[in-house]
Amino acid sequence: MMLSLCKTFWQVVLAQGFCVGLGAGCLFVPGIAILPTYFTTRLGLAVGLAAAGSSMGGVIYPIVFYQLIDKIGFGWTVRVLAFIALGTLLVPLTVLKMRVKPARARALIDWTAFTDIPYLVFTAGAVIGFIGLYIVLFYVSYYGQATGYTDEKMSFYLVPILNAASVFGRTVPNALSDRTGPLNMITPGAIVVSLLVFCLLAVKSAAGLIVLTGFYGFFSGVFFALPPVCYVRLTKDKSRIGTRIGMGFAMIGAAVLIGGPAGGAVLGSDPRDLNWTGTWVFGGVTAMASGVIFMALRVSQSGWNIFVKA
Repeated sequence: MMLSLCKTFWQVVLAQGFCVGLGAGCLFVPGIAILPTYFTTRLGLAVGLAAAGSSMGGVIYPIVFYQLIDKIGFGWTVRVLAFIALGTLLVPLTVLKMRVKPARARALIDWTAFTDIPYLVFTAGAVIGFIGLYIVLFYVSYYGQATGYTDEKMSFYLVPILNAASVFGRTVPNALSDRTGPLNMITPGAIVVSLLVFCLLAVKSAAGLIVLTGFYGFFSGVFFALPPVCYVRLTKDKSRIGTRIGMGFAMIGAAVLIGGPAGGAVLGSDPRDLNWTGTWVFGGVTAMASGVIFMALRVSQSGWNIFVKA
């Protein structure tokens, strides 16, 4: 609502950047951390379905904004989005309840996590992966328009296409992880994401860009939905799950903050000399490094046998 009243850049930073960012963090982590107290055998599927909600929002909100902005103006378009958020959030806020209430308030930081090598290794892999993950999400729309592969309207719809595919990418691999183990899913998923980013170097048409965006949306879902399940898998003391997920995603959030501007720095600001090759290589290398780290962790945890649940 406050964004709809903004007139200057600093007001946008406060409303959209800080307030929405803080609010989203306060919604996401408890919404995910509470699930392990309700689910055990189907935890992956439960977390995947929960995480898929943000992908659905990534489909609905941009389209609503795009369709309304020229009809009712910026202010009321943003207010419509705010009313949608208010109405949809009332449902989970009504039903969300702690199943087991701790005897005392949990610590903001679990200092034992900094001596837990598997936890630290996984977090490092996720941080590196997320540095490059959002590069495609941030720049694929601009890429289509800047190169002339897609017109303005189709360029806009690339992001909803990516998010629509991500709905399935956040549920199907998570459902399979209940049988295979989360590390067995996130490792190949990260490597495939890397290969798809490199494939952007070969795209020369709208059809190729649309198909590749869809595949990227699907496989990138493993980065969004599987880390909470991996944290549950790597945390022996289940009473620490909420704190450790929060700590992990705080570091991942910093990675997202780094990745977008870093990708923009590689791309450059001159429309006549944009470094798309360097941008996609940067995204592909970070995703590949993440996959290698996940693989090393998986091997250290369960050995080379690919049929072992890990």
